[in-house]
Amino acid sequence: MLERKWWTLIVVCLAIFMLLLDITIVNVALPPIARSLDASFTDLQWVIDAYALTLATFVLNAGSLADLLGRKRVFVTGVVLFTGAAIILLNLVADVVLAAVDPRIERRGARAARATTGVI
Repeated sequence: MLERKWWTLIVVCLAIFMLLLDITIVNVALPPIARSLDASFTDLQWVIDAYALTLATFVLNAGSLADLLGRKRVFVTGVVLFTGAAIILLNLVADVVLAAVDPRIERRGARAARATTGVI
């Protein structure tokens, strides 16, 4: 069995991985944003700056809250909120984005859903 310190390290590494993955997703989304909104390079810099500013605001406030409420409680709450928001946003925009990117994906998804519904 792993010691407590190793579990802590694993959980923190996974949280940092989630954050880096989210930043990567924003950067990967820049070319479609530029195409669909006819955005210039300067406009895309604003997207990254807005994301970085929002992230920095949340991190600084979370640090202050951690001093008041405890590190573990704030960390767990942040991870749960981050994951929950990502899942909700993914479900809200996935159909629209996929349909806009490639209508064939939507048809394949509909066929897969129809095929798996018969299993239930």
